[in-house]
Amino acid sequence: MSQAVLSLNAGSSSLKFALYALDGGAPSRICVGKLEGIGTAPHLIVHDSQGVLMVDRRWTDGSLGHEQLLLDLLLWIETHLGGYELVAAGHRVVHGGAAFYRPVRIDEALLQALDKLCPLAPLHQPHNLAAIRAMRAVAPDLPQVACFDTAFHHGRPDVATRLGLPRALHDRGIRRYGFHGLSYEYIGRRLREIDPALAGGRVIVAHLGNGASLCAMADGRSVDTSMGFTALDGLMMGTRCGTIDPGVLLHLQMQEGMSAREVEQMLYNRSGLLGVSGVSSDMRALHLSNDPHAAEAIDLFVWRAVREMGALIAVLGGVDGLVFTAGIGENDPLVRAAICDRFGWVGAVVDASANAANAGSIAAAGSRMAIRVIATDEERMIALHTLETLGDPSGAALPSR
Repeated sequence: MSQAVLSLNAGSSSLKFALYALDGGAPSRICVGKLEGIGTAPHLIVHDSQGVLMVDRRWTDGSLGHEQLLLDLLLWIETHLGGYELVAAGHRVVHGGAAFYRPVRIDEALLQALDKLCPLAPLHQPHNLAAIRAMRAVAPDLPQVACFDTAFHHGRPDVATRLGLPRALHDRGIRRYGFHGLSYEYIGRRLREIDPALAGGRVIVAHLGNGASLCAMADGRSVDTSMGFTALDGLMMGTRCGTIDPGVLLHLQMQEGMSAREVEQMLYNRSGLLGVSGVSSDMRALHLSNDPHAAEAIDLFVWRAVREMGALIAVLGGVDGLVFTAGIGENDPLVRAAICDRFGWVGAVVDASANAANAGSIAAAGSRMAIRVIATDEERMIALHTLETLGDPSGAALPSR
């Protein structure tokens, strides 16, 4: 019987997953899916590796949580994917703190340590850990691996990790970590395959989605990134404000009478594109809106991206290429063009037709820098890290259930 590994990326009400076959070489995708509406109206959608719909199932019981739905998913895998034995599961964990900078096999001690990092990533970390615990409950003998979104940035220069605060606070872990590392690591690997010369150069990768950040990479390694201590920092996002003058936060609490909890809720859930537009956190809806505040929100999103990119170009000492990825980066020609139009000073020229088609290379013939669109694949990185952590990269040494 062939072996398979499951990659899981859990959110508060959804769970993205992909199943990979291990046939002695690189893992090959069997299917990809998403559980939506967890806790309200659960909905499972699965497509095979060719994009053909395999299952579209809804549950009438809105009270079902991660554990029961994961059990149903595992039963579906066993029933519909005959010939494959599930031998491991890998999980995206947003925050690894200072201690965890490579994938780790999961045990109870690790979970307790990761619980302590939940205040640093309140939108993500609790749900990542809930999915791990649910999987341990329904499949206690299945080896599981935690793959950290902060790990890719661990090797940056020390100066890139520091905040201008008393040293004792840095020593207690209050530092710049960076996130979206699984996505950036995948882009770095993919660039080495399709454009080795660019991969060895100076590249700005723009992970633009509901969560958005930038990474300055040199020879495939992170040099600096826009997110810092938490995933609030850097670019404006769907519902998050991005970089903000800390004096504003003091003013909100001391003069406006907001509690720390109220400020937290505003910064994470009511700011960004949603807060500025008053319309939506979804860039697609903003493009379709006639509300002038929607256009203002898009303009601010672009402005902040350009501002942060300029800083990262300075850190790199120049730039050889720009890569767009994630939901907006991969699918929004208008935002890509608006950003690139402001980088003519470094030689960026977009091919309008290629950009409109979401082509892999969107640089015009006269562009002095590469401009690429690359679909990210965090789930594949999770699968690769799971295999590397549990045994031989080919999967041959993985423990059986």
